[in-house]
Amino acid sequence: MNAHASSTNAASLAARPGITASGRSLLGRIGFLPALLILVVVGMSAVDPQFYGPINILNILRNASFLTIVACGQALVIIAGGFDLSVGAVVALASVVTAKTMGMLAAAFPGNDALVIAGGVAAGLGSGAAVGLVNGLCVARLKVSGFVVTLGTMSATAGVALMITSGIPVYGMPQSFVREFGRAQFFGLPTAIYVALIVLLVMVFVQRRTLFGRYVYAIGGNADAAIVSGVGIRRHLVGTYVLSGVLAALAGILLTAQVGSGQASFGGDRMMLQSIAAAVIGGVSLRGGVGRVEIVAVSALFLTILGNALNLLHIDSRLQPVFLGVIMVAAVALDELGRRRKARV
Repeated sequence: MNAHASSTNAASLAARPGITASGRSLLGRIGFLPALLILVVVGMSAVDPQFYGPINILNILRNASFLTIVACGQALVIIAGGFDLSVGAVVALASVVTAKTMGMLAAAFPGNDALVIAGGVAAGLGSGAAVGLVNGLCVARLKVSGFVVTLGTMSATAGVALMITSGIPVYGMPQSFVREFGRAQFFGLPTAIYVALIVLLVMVFVQRRTLFGRYVYAIGGNADAAIVSGVGIRRHLVGTYVLSGVLAALAGILLTAQVGSGQASFGGDRMMLQSIAAAVIGGVSLRGGVGRVEIVAVSALFLTILGNALNLLHIDSRLQPVFLGVIMVAAVALDELGRRRKARV
């Protein structure tokens, strides 16, 4: 009886190799990041007492929030089989557009802070959506590589941001926007953390509970099969790039509210590289079709803690990108090894 039962179970498992392999792969991905996270936190706590100081912890959480918001959009684009190199430039553009719009509205409608803030935020988010729309249409309609398109829009967007500001920070925003939103704290935590949590929850819902999220996986996994199944690839691809642009713009607005000025130096190549690194290290496959934003958020926290630890250890800032590059290469290598192992099963 026992032998028969064990043989039945073995046959059942053998009939589902993809499920067991993917289960082990997912377990490995989920367990890999927390282990690294704990290792860095424990190590830094032993080396430098400043690391676990309340001010430093708040800084880590705040910076991780900005990266999480941008990385969620980046992850969605990569899952769909694309790339968005323009997110860093969009952060800068949204920052200066928001500040500039608020300054003009404040002069036109003095004392009406609600209108000024709403108009500025709408303009900032709109600028991100516009860049994302251009990216998406070029990729979906013109069939141009997402890498090439977003490389071009990255340069153009950064140039527009510099042209608007002439390299000078933009002021003139309502103080209520800065003090009561950007620099405010609720239950001891900055506003940006709550915004990032809301974005993360919405993105988890989109991925797991909406047709849009399922179709994005289908497009990234096998675009030809998705077409045969009746999935509207073009509009969903455009949607991923627009969403990535809006989330990058949101991060730019949060940075503007915190600093109190719009600056063309926000975001940049560093934010772009970190968003891609957070997605890749968080288990998003560069081939598309695989990835979860909640793991990407953990990856963003890990990268932020790592950067903070390197600063506390007084590691030369010119050497810090080396660590990021090594981790990215290792993550991609592990992803490829896992794919080959799965193919052999």
